[in-house]
Amino acid sequence: MDSNNILDMIIEQSKLSKKQTEKQQKVLDSAIRLFSEKGYANTSTSEIAKEAGVAEGTIFRHYGTKDNLLLSIILPFIKDSLHVIAEDVFNDILSADIEKFEDFLRAMLINRIQFIQENKEIFQIVIKEVLYREELRKELAPLFSKHMLSRFCKVIDTFKEQGELVDTPTETLLRMVLTTIGGYLTSRFIFFPDVNSINIKAEADNIVGFIMDGIRKST
Repeated sequence: MDSNNILDMIIEQSKLSKKQTEKQQKVLDSAIRLFSEKGYANTSTSEIAKEAGVAEGTIFRHYGTKDNLLLSIILPFIKDSLHVIAEDVFNDILSADIEKFEDFLRAMLINRIQFIQENKEIFQIVIKEVLYREELRKELAPLFSKHMLSRFCKVIDTFKEQGELVDTPTETLLRMVLTTIGGYLTSRFIFFPDVNSINIKAEADNIVGFIMDGIRKST
């Protein structure tokens, strides 16, 4: 997938898949288009209804809230496309000149920061919903484990075999790394989103240095 904008990806996918009723599909198509053009926060349900040619009450009846409407767009896309996204991300990063685990981490962080910056509104809503809705966590966790975490474990195993990382179980190292990265991304884009403009390389260097101090094998 060439685009870094998740709504652009969904627009392309929606051309190939029509799984809703005709009225629901019009609502979803209109919402995707308006969210992409105007941004999520700047798009009202009344605008979506007008664009789709339905009553605004139809949106509330089917989806309840604008957040739920967004989730009904995002979640099927994640389920259908996460394996492709994961493969593209890891292939893109590992095809670069990666010699050390910290190079991999830095490339991964920069890649994901850029992605989240492009999709900040969506990231904020999805993460908040995941934090508060247990059924959503249960639904998404196996997908991320299968398509993202398994790939990450293979990378860790590779650099452990090369003697770069401490002799600690891979799953433990994975939790340590992802807890740090996940905590940083959540605090940076959800709890402190209006902090000074981000210097991606500097912040990635700081996080990578912090992680490597804990898991680098002593020589």
